[in-house]
Amino acid sequence: MTRVCFRLQVAAAHIDAYRERHAAVWPAMLRAIATAGRRNYSLFLDDDGLLIGYYETDSVADADASLAASEVAAAWESHMQDLFDGASGRADQTARVLPEVFNLEDQLAAAAD
Repeated sequence: MTRVCFRLQVAAAHIDAYRERHAAVWPAMLRAIATAGRRNYSLFLDDDGLLIGYYETDSVADADASLAASEVAAAWESHMQDLFDGASGRADQTARVLPEVFNLEDQLAAAAD
């Protein structure tokens, strides 16, 4: 299992719209995310527009390919694109992935050895 954390910047003028759209994500999009193999998926949005996302998957490449091939994911990303600062193309494909530097369970397991 791979843990993925990423960041994007929601434009300050569109923070409320971003929250509203995510209060009722299209059911077909929810299914596309699950079918792609992303689990434990959460988004966190700060008041300044900093968006942090997190999910777990067995294969980042397979999950990304599944969503890239999904018509509903393409429609959702098009629906969301105007809300991001500096977005050119699909925001889900331009997000900056953050390197993991600490995980409690991994370190506890290593310490038990």
